[in-house]
Amino acid sequence: MNGGVRPGELDKAPLAITRYVPGRTGQGLTDDLHELAESMKKGGIIAIEQHPPLWYDRRRDDHERIRRMDGDVVAPFYEQPFARTGHSSAWDGLSEYDLTKPNLWYWSRLREFADLCAGNGLVLVSQHYFQHNILEAGAHYADNPWRPVNNINDTGFPEPPPYAGDKRIFMAEQFYDLTNAHRRDLHRQYIRMNLDQLAGKSNVIHLIGDEYTGPLHFAQFWLDTVGEWEKEKGQKVTVGLSATKDVQDALLADPERAKLVDVIDIRYWWYQADGKLYAPEGGKNLAPRQWERVLKPKNASGESIGRAVKEYREKFPDKAVIYSANGADANGAAIMAAGGSMATAK
Repeated sequence: MNGGVRPGELDKAPLAITRYVPGRTGQGLTDDLHELAESMKKGGIIAIEQHPPLWYDRRRDDHERIRRMDGDVVAPFYEQPFARTGHSSAWDGLSEYDLTKPNLWYWSRLREFADLCAGNGLVLVSQHYFQHNILEAGAHYADNPWRPVNNINDTGFPEPPPYAGDKRIFMAEQFYDLTNAHRRDLHRQYIRMNLDQLAGKSNVIHLIGDEYTGPLHFAQFWLDTVGEWEKEKGQKVTVGLSATKDVQDALLADPERAKLVDVIDIRYWWYQADGKLYAPEGGKNLAPRQWERVLKPKNASGESIGRAVKEYREKFPDKAVIYSANGADANGAAIMAAGGSMATAK
């Protein structure tokens, strides 16, 4: 997410719940949450997705991987879910993060917006992770709070980062590796942070993370952590399952874990218009668009989209099915006719 705050730039800025421009409120600045919810309602937008940002400030828009000399930042700022410690210096020149402490402003904004959404019949989709930080361009990882030089939590990832060809980053395999007990516990605490901070918000759908093409074992761990939290707290959250088809199917075939899933999100695979299945494998350290470059899938059609939705609605009638993959925006009628939810009006 980026965008300037000069005249002529603000009206092009995307919606952003946790963008912060000190002392300034409005589109492209610190969004007025009441206005944001009202504009969604008037525009027929029923849901908005939230994921942790790619980086905090716009200096990293240059996609360089260099350490910043100082913390001389210029708004807009894209707040992270983690609190800053106020001491030491991360790669962006600001203080290091503490992955165990929530950024109170970030989470208060999400809670307030979730409440406003509930009052207007809207849905907040909360993506716990953002895989874009750990794949593709190396700069995506430079300011990542999980990178060891950016936090006080000893995450144990290699430093300096293993940039491929002095340009790319492929950190997904290490990030999803749960054999390190300390890092596993940090993941567990962070997942629970998401659940704690949005507890009691029935109109929030929790997903593992945007662009998730990760392995089965991490998705299992994520679901297990959610289940443990629900049992411990005596509360239910709305859980969505969004992953590659092999990972999705494996979890749905697991009776205990399938019980935790309320919404099936078809996002990273689809039936092509010719009926052939496009289904990248999970855990291969490739982002969705990298998979598309490799496999070169053809577009879906209304008929093929309806087929995917219908298959899952019939197999799992107790779960809602949403379709977010190729062709979703132009084929809302096909999605609804097949029993899908949260479809466009087209």
